[in-house]
Amino acid sequence: MTSTVRPPAVAGMFYPNDTHELRRMVHQFLKEIPALGPVPVPKAIIVPHAGYIYSGPIAASAYARLTQARDIINKVVLFGPCHRVPLRGIAATSMDYFATPLGTVPVDQAAIKTILSLPQVVIMDQAHAYEHSLEVHLPFLQEILADFSIIPFVVGEATPQEVSAVLEKLWGGEETLIVISSDLSHYRDYQSAQQIDQLTSQAIEDLRPEAIHHEQACGQRPINGLLSIAKNLGMRAQTIDLRNSGDTAGPKHQVVGYGAYVFN
Repeated sequence: MTSTVRPPAVAGMFYPNDTHELRRMVHQFLKEIPALGPVPVPKAIIVPHAGYIYSGPIAASAYARLTQARDIINKVVLFGPCHRVPLRGIAATSMDYFATPLGTVPVDQAAIKTILSLPQVVIMDQAHAYEHSLEVHLPFLQEILADFSIIPFVVGEATPQEVSAVLEKLWGGEETLIVISSDLSHYRDYQSAQQIDQLTSQAIEDLRPEAIHHEQACGQRPINGLLSIAKNLGMRAQTIDLRNSGDTAGPKHQVVGYGAYVFN
């Protein structure tokens, strides 16, 4: 049987299409993160998904904490918001691989089959075809981890409980990493964005999903699903970077917020 591959949709737009330039950029972002010392490997992270020149440095602050688990983490459960197609529920994929300029990443189809019994989960390849919210994380994962597979989900109209039900089934142990993809406030002036994003970050640290709404984070639904299960498990959330496009590569009159968070 021929393998199916989801090709990169935003290479050359959100991140470099050239293999060597992409690898160089990812390594440069990681190199710029201050030495961390002994810190625990997070079980879950929330990271932004904009173009690399805007959000890459913020995403790198979370990915840098995975380096010591390079040979431990072999499964990554990815949740990102749907930007491209109407979607009720949570879309899995039938693809065998997701590709980037750095190569292909296998999809854990056996794991996907275990959660298709949940009514909110559907196979919908068109939701993945042009979606950037998951794709932009793959090069970071490809450079940080050794051998790993992904279980990717695009989240449409879904409740926190519907997201957390999927997370519960796929939570696993130290071999499994949960990645939630989300930017924060959109197209506010610099000062307003800082204020809103600070409130969002506090709600994440306090594990209060009821306090986070769509205008605060485009990935509100997957974030709130993670917060719900993290609260039930007594986990701790920490903000490790909070900036916006006005701090990285854009003007300050209209910015997009980016935060990086780790859960242990």
